[in-house]
Amino acid sequence: MSTPGSNTPGSSGELPSPRDAVAVVAAPERHWFQEPTQPVSKKYIATLVGAQLVFYIALLGPAIIGIGVKVQSIVPDDQKTSALGLVAGFGAACAVIGNVMFGRLSDRTTSRWGRRRPWIVGGTIVMTIAFLIMALSTTVPVLTVGWCLAQLGANAALGPWLASVSDQVPTFQRASVTALLGVVQNVAILGGSFVANIFADQMVIMFVGPAILAAVAAVVFAAILPDQQMKVRPPALSAGEWIVTFWVNPRKHPDFAFAWLSRFLMTLGGFMFTTFRLFFLQDELGVAEADAPAAVSFGVLVFTIASVVCASVAGRISDRTGRRKFLVIGSSLLSGIGIFALAHVTGVEGFYVVEAILGAASGIYMGVDLALVMDVLPNPDDAGKDLGVFNMANALPQTVAPMIGAALLAVASASSQNYDLLMYGCAAASALGALAIVPIKKVK
Repeated sequence: MSTPGSNTPGSSGELPSPRDAVAVVAAPERHWFQEPTQPVSKKYIATLVGAQLVFYIALLGPAIIGIGVKVQSIVPDDQKTSALGLVAGFGAACAVIGNVMFGRLSDRTTSRWGRRRPWIVGGTIVMTIAFLIMALSTTVPVLTVGWCLAQLGANAALGPWLASVSDQVPTFQRASVTALLGVVQNVAILGGSFVANIFADQMVIMFVGPAILAAVAAVVFAAILPDQQMKVRPPALSAGEWIVTFWVNPRKHPDFAFAWLSRFLMTLGGFMFTTFRLFFLQDELGVAEADAPAAVSFGVLVFTIASVVCASVAGRISDRTGRRKFLVIGSSLLSGIGIFALAHVTGVEGFYVVEAILGAASGIYMGVDLALVMDVLPNPDDAGKDLGVFNMANALPQTVAPMIGAALLAVASASSQNYDLLMYGCAAASALGALAIVPIKKVK
């Protein structure tokens, strides 16, 4: 069986000669690289999934627990909330910028090691060094710089990493692979939290240990990745062209724009709920403050199990039928129904049932939707950049969801506990996310 890299022009999987490359530039309908047509091997999939799992555990442990623990160790209690917000805010900004910029750079990389390999390995190493800085930091500014550097390194790896999937995996196999990546992220949330809890009093091990393993896993993945090598340097980009790196014209590429809008709305609805989930359990369901964290953790476990099972099934169904839209639309509506039901839940048992519904919806959506997005990319040559732009639909809602959610809670409620309106707002966002998929034409 030929490898995915063998689908590129030329017998060696490299670009044509400079004379041929000129013709590529002159003819807009042609691309630097052909899209893959051969299925990737089980070895590739196993290495990809394993490396991504270790990477996300290394990244999410500090993100979920580590930074908060570190902040508490260096500032007084009355400053910890503002300090955490400062660190997290700057880090989020670096993540948004880094994902797009490094994705674009990897699209244009002419290294003899390929387009994606240098960024996957180099970014993971930078993230590891940044985590060491964070572990040893004694002030909030140093911790902030460390987290910003960690986010830049992580996204220098993640952007090209995701683009390599678009490079290597053919359309008829994408949903199965991307579904596994969706599973990996959910499992890594549990794994990262578990590792961070165990080593909460050993900062260097908590921050750096998993990152070292992630760097090793990245090297192993890079070794088996049949990365495409660009031997002809593409034309230089002007300052204006670099600026529009953060933009994909929705008029020229409406399918991509609708997919972007759907992910934005789904993420917005999800984060408005998860931001206030702990308080919902306490204020609406009467769970004691001491018991609420455990209830949230068990709910996340139920969510993850349902997500893992449904993602794998949905990915196979999508690839075998060649259809994506009905699964994405259905999962979006299911998510909206689940969140709507929370407004009528009266006990923690009902809350767990809803978590199972939301987990099933998330598993189907996150796996199949990413495959759909890869199918509607404006230009496969710019997969790194365009997937970075798409990732903004994940990052931007996370910054505004707490503010919108807080505003909904405050409507007609002196104690800011209008949870019914919050859930209705979340459900509406999910429903609109489903409707945004309907106009997409390129994918069935």
